[in-house]
Amino acid sequence: MISPLDILTSDLLRYPLIIAVLIGLTAPVVGTYLVQKKLSLLGDGLGHVALTGVAVGWLVGAWLSATPADLLAIPGALAASVIGALLIEYVREVSHTSRDVALAILFYGGIAGGVVIIQLAGGTSQNLMGYLFGSLSTVTGPDALISFVLAAVVLVIGVGLSGLLAAVTADEEFARASGLPVRTVNILIAVMAALTVTLSMRIVGALMVSALMIVPVAAAQHFVVGFARTMRTAMVIAVLCSLGGLLITVYVDLPPGGVIVLLTIAVYALGLVARAVRPSRHSTPSSGPGPSRAGDARPAARASSHH
Repeated sequence: MISPLDILTSDLLRYPLIIAVLIGLTAPVVGTYLVQKKLSLLGDGLGHVALTGVAVGWLVGAWLSATPADLLAIPGALAASVIGALLIEYVREVSHTSRDVALAILFYGGIAGGVVIIQLAGGTSQNLMGYLFGSLSTVTGPDALISFVLAAVVLVIGVGLSGLLAAVTADEEFARASGLPVRTVNILIAVMAALTVTLSMRIVGALMVSALMIVPVAAAQHFVVGFARTMRTAMVIAVLCSLGGLLITVYVDLPPGGVIVLLTIAVYALGLVARAVRPSRHSTPSSGPGPSRAGDARPAARASSHH
């Protein structure tokens, strides 16, 4: 039986725990903006593109005879997901392609490219499984360091510029008319999503990371009202579920990504039940002019337009 002290002192477990906390802090920050923009599937699209980056990194590592073979997999995933994030905004603006079509292209192209390129690198599709669903055994100290840097960037932008980002995501047309840098903000949010996908791949997996961005935010909306409070509550939910899911997989041989996501869905379901059994304070027309869950950032847009 593994004791709590063993968990804290073991490199095999300590690094995943650190990354789990970082994921829990960053994923809901990005997810709050994606939910506001109705871009909940962006993380899925970028996760698939990141798989192509993993395969490219593996291929380059094979050419360079790198040890281990996947030494450049995470840098490759980072580059591919950032490029994918920029491309989706470019395609949407230049070709007037809708976001859902652009995301579909990322979905199919990403997974197809990953499978083909990993084969060229001398591997098999099984080599992608750890990146698809997460794996504790592959996490190293350098992974934790890279994750810390990526998380710091996401938190500095996502929390430090929350007023501006919330204003644009609440109402793009109003923000554009107010002179706010809408295009820059959209790019920042897409890049933050790409960074979050990359730092989450080792633990949660590319196919699951989008759920950790979106589900805690949706769950938080059952308990609190307001943009900032939703973000903070979602961060607490995600951190607790990430740590809880990781600890469960220490004692039970299960994929960490799946367990973590199931815990967040359980919290969401609990919120649904709690909301159903208690009278809603916001369900009547006389509830006042307070901001709704979906549009509570619009006052921030108006406030920003006066600065």
